Amino acid sequence: MAQAFLIYWNRRFLHIPATRLILALAIAVTIALAACTGATSTPQSTPKPKLVIAVQPTGNPQSLQADSQEIERFLEARVNADVEMIFPTLFAGVIESLRFGFADAAFMSAWPAALAQEYAGASVALAEIRDVVIGQEKQEQPYYYSYWVVLKDSPYTSLEDLRGKKVAFSSQLSTSGYVFPLARLIEKGLVDGSAAQPDAKSFFGEVLFAGGYAQAWEALKKGQVDVAIIAGDVSETLYREVLDGTKVIDQQGPIPSHAVIFSKDLEEPLRSELQAAFLELGKPENKALMRKFISGIFVRFEISDNEKHLAVLTNALNTTKLGFTETLR
Repeated sequence: MAQAFLIYWNRRFLHIPATRLILALAIAVTIALAACTGATSTPQSTPKPKLVIAVQPTGNPQSLQADSQEIERFLEARVNADVEMIFPTLFAGVIESLRFGFADAAFMSAWPAALAQEYAGASVALAEIRDVVIGQEKQEQPYYYSYWVVLKDSPYTSLEDLRGKKVAFSSQLSTSGYVFPLARLIEKGLVDGSAAQPDAKSFFGEVLFAGGYAQAWEALKKGQVDVAIIAGDVSETLYREVLDGTKVIDQQGPIPSHAVIFSKDLEEPLRSELQAAFLELGKPENKALMRKFISGIFVRFEISDNEKHLAVLTNALNTTKLGFTETLR
């Protein structure tokens, strides 16, 4: 079912850019005219290969496109290729671009990265080290934790106390805001993990998907829910505000951060060149490029792989039996 879904979105949203077709036609016309006039061709240097990097939806595609130009130039100075970044409108489009050869690499969060491994045969090449807060301590890590919080004056002290109460998760597509919290409920025996589709609604009286951590915090402050989730990879300002106004009653993790994914068809030496170029983005003089482009808490990349970076997520997905579905925005 998931495979068919991904193919559907690929056919709907992925296409060969018109600029490539126009360029091909222009070259063909030039060759034809030269043949008709008897012009002799001059030796041409071998063109650089095209290296396409897909970026998962994180904002307006137009603004991302503008911000990507500096990164493209940075990479082109370090790899033997012309670099182009593309911005599919759905997570599925990024996965399918890897699967069908439209992209050679991708910036992805952990859950789509696991799907890219499963359906496209792609692999984690680099994990993103981020400025995160674990407990009360700010750290640079490729993982973080998320926390169940209630208001300071709440009578609840454990997850077990919240049966039949109201909860705010950030999003159904959130790794830290739903996948891992649901896995924690199953681990504690509060939700039946043997069910065909384990559901938090079997434990809570009402489940709200707030649309983000800030929105979940607002719902908790206003008394619309009894418990909410906050994650250590949000802005430190929001994280500290939430923890100052709440008490933590449980947690889950470590939760893997974003990653750079390489297509199974990306070959050497370009593969190693690209990996080395991404590692250079962590130098102090280059860090601002990534912070401006995708991740405001980016520190650097570290070399990783599927097992090292995604194993804990794979376990959580197997526990929860969740499927990744998305709708048009």
